[in-house]
Amino acid sequence: MKPKVLVIVGPTASGKSDLAVKLAKKYNGEVISADSRQVYKGLNIGTGKITKKEMGGIPHHLLDVADPKKAFSASDYKKLADEILRYIVVKEKLPIVVGGTGFYIDTLVGKTILPEVPPNPTLRKKLEKKSTESLFKELLKKDPARAKTIDQHNKVRLIRALEIIHALGKVPKKKSMSSPYDFIFIGLKPDRKTLEEKIYKRLIARLPGMIREIKKLHAEGLSWKRMHALGLEYRFIALYLQDKLSKQETIEELFKEIKKYAKRQWQWFKMNKEIRWFKSDEFKAIEKYARMSLETGD
Repeated sequence: MKPKVLVIVGPTASGKSDLAVKLAKKYNGEVISADSRQVYKGLNIGTGKITKKEMGGIPHHLLDVADPKKAFSASDYKKLADEILRYIVVKEKLPIVVGGTGFYIDTLVGKTILPEVPPNPTLRKKLEKKSTESLFKELLKKDPARAKTIDQHNKVRLIRALEIIHALGKVPKKKSMSSPYDFIFIGLKPDRKTLEEKIYKRLIARLPGMIREIKKLHAEGLSWKRMHALGLEYRFIALYLQDKLSKQETIEELFKEIKKYAKRQWQWFKMNKEIRWFKSDEFKAIEKYARMSLETGD
């Protein structure tokens, strides 16, 4: 039998990390984060990174593994995550992958095979001169499906998506491959009103800490341009700290963009028909489904 792996997905603020810790305690598990910003050192409050106290003694992997000044790709993630999966399985413990970055998760579980397209410095230099709005319009025209799930303000990702299309001469098809693991997908889907209320409350509660964190990161050499690429909290609070937005405008813009981000996450995950969806507070039902799946593989 293939080793089993739990995969917990859902939009931001849906309670994934808390659920992962509970299930890890119950089933002797270790957690592998699948979050494209929590991989970076120092991006803690803005990304909602789980704290040592919240971990409750459960080992967590792929947090704080990258320099925020440098880009970290899905292929970088897959390489490290594959190693950690093997390490956890060898110890006869249960790997629990948890996160909201659907591209990372699909790459890890074999639902997406990354096209082997090397960087094209000449094309990148040309695309870099264009605005994010122009790049997004170009991607929307060439690959509407990818445009639905990409952060339209993230210039690095927009350029990479266009670079791949340019190299292949066509939109890359989503390929899958078999995996040595049996993945069990659990999705958290709170109702929209509840989720939006939680997003807003969390934003207001974290705002002072995020401002302090981003001031510190900038003082340590993280440029405003790089923060813009890191997105969401880092982008808008950086604008606030440069006096380009008022505090109220920052809150309003962030709330709007985080809601859009949650929608993109849902659009990505709903393509995976293997996910069994639950409300965030249905722990007993989730635990029962996890237990049955771990015992039978169904």
